[in-house]
Amino acid sequence: MGVIESYLDRLPVGAATPRLSLGEGSTPLVPARRLLSNLDLDLHLKCEGANPTGSFKDRGMVVAVAKASEAGARAVVCASTGNTAASASAYAARAGLGAIVLTPSGAIATAKASQARVAGARVLEVRGTFDAALECCCALAAEDGFVLVNSINPDRIEGQKTVVFELLEQLGRVPDVIALPFGGGGNLVALAKGLDEAGVEARLVAGQAKERATTYASAIRISKPAHAGEVAALVAAGRVEVFSLSDEEIGEAWLALATLEGVFCEPASAAGVAALQHVPLEPASLTVCILTGHGLKDPAAVEQAPGAPTSVEASLDAILEAIG
Repeated sequence: MGVIESYLDRLPVGAATPRLSLGEGSTPLVPARRLLSNLDLDLHLKCEGANPTGSFKDRGMVVAVAKASEAGARAVVCASTGNTAASASAYAARAGLGAIVLTPSGAIATAKASQARVAGARVLEVRGTFDAALECCCALAAEDGFVLVNSINPDRIEGQKTVVFELLEQLGRVPDVIALPFGGGGNLVALAKGLDEAGVEARLVAGQAKERATTYASAIRISKPAHAGEVAALVAAGRVEVFSLSDEEIGEAWLALATLEGVFCEPASAAGVAALQHVPLEPASLTVCILTGHGLKDPAAVEQAPGAPTSVEASLDAILEAIG
């Protein structure tokens, strides 16, 4: 049914808003019985990589693009390290709008760039950082007919908050802890908003890369988070805890998700899992890790994983020898 139809009464939409959808939302919530077994948690994985373009961005993007269409835009614009680009391009195509994507030169995973290109977006590589690309997008959005669909667009936050409502429906109760990555901070702000609107409280734990500008977890390779001020306010209010993680910690959590639970996510998605290792938690705490993007978003990361294919002769003896 999609996010807009499912949560009409909780979103800033009206009769004139197109009922845009690619079937986003309703993503799996998977119990994780082996992952982080040392912490003795009641752990669940919210697999947002099951959204149509493979990331959590679709929840907010469908609302932002629908509102842009309602306002008469001719094109949406965004700066992106990948997932926003893929999502904006797909929903713009669905809505019959143009899409202009600005990416930092050499900083976007090939799979994500491919998604944007095949959907017909105009992809421009900016010789500079993500922050420089976002500044250019803001300038372009000031021109007539263009709408910015990065998470500083409030309609994005409105759509992304729906993950909270969905979690409450799936669990049948309020989780004690929700863990997630911290890149630009929009998802943290959206979760806090969703909890407020649902009238419930949960501990929010966020993992960010220690080396934001160079981390191999490309989806959170953002040196200046757009929502840094809002996240800082949530931290000061005791609602959010942020932990800085090495690439090694993120990588270990990423591999553990795949080898222990069979869940293949992109490396950035594992930052929330890694952050939980730093948090004192009560045994049996109901904990949800939001995995923000599918593993196929960043296939180059697999080159760092063990288990490369081994070439063998086409015989049983050769196969038995290879597998030991």
